[in-house]
Amino acid sequence: MRSLLLVSALLLPAAATAQPQGSPAPAPGGTPSPVAARVDARAVIAEVRRVLAERYVLPERRPALDAALAEGLASGRYATSDPAVLVERINADLTRVANDRHLSISYDPRRAELMAARAPGGGPDPAVFERATRSRNHGIFELKILPGNIRYVDYRGFDWMGAESAAALDHALAFLSGGDAIIIDLRRNGGGSPQAVQHLVSHFMEAGRPLVTFYMNGEASPDQVQTLAQTTVPRMVGKPLYVLTSGGSASAAEEFVGHVGGYRLGELVGERTAGAGFRNTIVPIPGGFFLSVSVGRAVLASTGRDWEATGLEPTIPVPVETALDVAQAHALRRLAASAQGPRRADLEGLAQGLEAVARPGTPGAAMAAYAGTYGERAIVLEDGKLYYRLATRPRRQLVSLGGHDFTFADDPGQRVRFRVADGRATAFDVGPAAGPAQGTYARTR
Repeated sequence: MRSLLLVSALLLPAAATAQPQGSPAPAPGGTPSPVAARVDARAVIAEVRRVLAERYVLPERRPALDAALAEGLASGRYATSDPAVLVERINADLTRVANDRHLSISYDPRRAELMAARAPGGGPDPAVFERATRSRNHGIFELKILPGNIRYVDYRGFDWMGAESAAALDHALAFLSGGDAIIIDLRRNGGGSPQAVQHLVSHFMEAGRPLVTFYMNGEASPDQVQTLAQTTVPRMVGKPLYVLTSGGSASAAEEFVGHVGGYRLGELVGERTAGAGFRNTIVPIPGGFFLSVSVGRAVLASTGRDWEATGLEPTIPVPVETALDVAQAHALRRLAASAQGPRRADLEGLAQGLEAVARPGTPGAAMAAYAGTYGERAIVLEDGKLYYRLATRPRRQLVSLGGHDFTFADDPGQRVRFRVADGRATAFDVGPAAGPAQGTYARTR
């Protein structure tokens, strides 16, 4: 496979690398810095028009983009020497015409200076990129074991620098492979390299399956990508897989989501993705500017479509903040369906608790009816929520399962079952969801 990495190194939405539109870079203390230099707006517009005419991914859209920039110049809309104002106005026109998440201009004279000092033609400093990638652990922010032996990874970027990134992913995949179900959290993943996507998804598919075709502007033939012929970590084809999504899941993250959804490798839980489907590169523009321009289109083999401007829909749509709880509960229900004996009851109890955390039930009495002192233990009502407190230990929030049963928000496999008489709790039991009480505590006050 030919290298698909572009000058930008990461397949990220332009907004992830640009200054906020219309704002100069903040100075220490949060105060906007003064304009560093006056710029020649006509020269900037001329160069942007040239780059778009030669390189923009959709030739049929180039005339409309050029016309919008020409009109802005002719009308005096760009008649400013303030780079922040110029960036804001250009981006507004580009967005109005193209609605392309990878198309924008930014102003960063320091970055321009660094790129100009490098090899002819500029380009990012590989050493800087490698340091940043290592500092982010190649995008792998967290690995943990969730109740029911569900393995979870918080993956925040399809970062890629070759064998070193592959090894980091293999370490994470070896951990995930020990789980009975897997959750990959892409809610904060803005994209990265298609090679990282290929490496990850290959562990959930057979060898040699078609993945995506990249139609890159100016190339004679498209790049067609397949799953890897061999993997270091054994493949996990058929293992329950859940991918968490949000509007922040963009670009290369959406490619991975597209494979999971298109090939039905697992469930997509959360909200619609960003809709940043084009491939971009970063082009220096004289005067300290940079243009992120879309130069390629990705088409999924599983659907025959891209996801530009539309995003990808989850199979289990839920608010992004509850996606993890919902995915856990769904996985536990699936595992319980094939389990036997006590394990089945334990998994079902965990699932019930997690479902309550995501969507609490209705208590059988007013919340104040449960509050009180029970020996060394106390049930505290604060801001409409109940908390369990034991001596000097950190308090723990209780979540209603309906009736007089509650679970801990941080341990949904446990139960707190109140006994109520005359509208007031007289005692409560604490124990596992599927087992006998391990302690009973009577109200003392």
